Amino acid sequence: MKPETQVVHAGDRNKPGTYTPVTVPIFAAASYTYDTMEELDRVFAGEQAGPSYARHDNPTTLAFEDLVNTLENGGGAIGCASGMSALHLAIVAALMDRRRHVIVASAIYGATSNLLNNVLDPLGIPSTPIDITDLAAIEAACERDKPGAIVMETISNPLLRVGAIDEIAKIARKHNAAVIVDNTFATPLLVRPIELGAHYSVHSATKYLSGHGDVLAGIVISNTDEFPQRKSISKTIGGIIGPFEAYLAMRGVKTLALRVERQCANAAKLADWLVKHPRVDRVHSTYDPAHPDAATIARLFPKGRQGAILSFELKGAKQPEVFEFMDRLKMIVRATSLGDVHTMTLYPAMSSHRDVAPKQRERLGIKDNLIRISAGIEAIEDIVADFEQALAG
Repeated sequence: MKPETQVVHAGDRNKPGTYTPVTVPIFAAASYTYDTMEELDRVFAGEQAGPSYARHDNPTTLAFEDLVNTLENGGGAIGCASGMSALHLAIVAALMDRRRHVIVASAIYGATSNLLNNVLDPLGIPSTPIDITDLAAIEAACERDKPGAIVMETISNPLLRVGAIDEIAKIARKHNAAVIVDNTFATPLLVRPIELGAHYSVHSATKYLSGHGDVLAGIVISNTDEFPQRKSISKTIGGIIGPFEAYLAMRGVKTLALRVERQCANAAKLADWLVKHPRVDRVHSTYDPAHPDAATIARLFPKGRQGAILSFELKGAKQPEVFEFMDRLKMIVRATSLGDVHTMTLYPAMSSHRDVAPKQRERLGIKDNLIRISAGIEAIEDIVADFEQALAG
């Protein structure tokens, strides 16, 4: 089946008995019993499919995991309490039998940097930042630092750089390092990292997968070789998604194909409009023919569907002028998230990269006049009109 069909049907209609619910219900039970102790023993041993304790398995959660794993063409998925919980699980699992060192894209989500620098580094897992688009530099870093994992994003936050996942995976496997890709910005409808050689694909399911701004969730998908160890670690750590959140996220995925198609189209049109606006210094967009990673984007992404995030620099602005512009927006939502049905704006220096030192932000190219946009599904004319009146000031 094509992905547009899988989003609607995968994970549903698993028979729990003599009847079949059309959609997966919410199973709120903390534990499960069976007719005999022998049967319960087989379930605990993994010899028979079925839930035993909610920290291990839950039918609602399993359905959500099956759905996203199908879309990613992975070897298994685990729903987590948040995207950061999913990323943490992926890194810990990857390093269990590998060297305790991480190479990380220098341009990456601020919370990911915090996880590596302020949580894992003090525990003896150092990380080395690197330009993830420079294959020669990645090869040299692998030779020098001998990492156990390479952490990157499909599309970097917020400057939209795109690394060659397939080529990076070849380098990583040569050095026995796991590739962990945060695929939140792309979704499995645009890029499937595991098919490109990555070991793990991670999502903040709060964003595009659920798509309606009403659930906090994450999910990590791995290839077949990595899954058993990751499942064992998840049972022990317990940072799992709850059944209510899994239900909401799964319901959201049903419309993912329609939403992403519209959001990508709106992002491309909005970027083209912003480029021509006199109050805009620069637009960062994966639809830009002059994008520094245009060749990689053309190779990895479907034509015309290259993501729904863009950023722009407001000419001559500092924080006060950025705030004034954003306060003038009437329809577009000012909020610290992305991927919802409504168009959203975010000020990276205040939110996603707030904890990154100003000088480091400057080195990364995240200027004080940079604004990130997550295109929604509204009529593009209304999106443009709101930006136009706010920029007119």
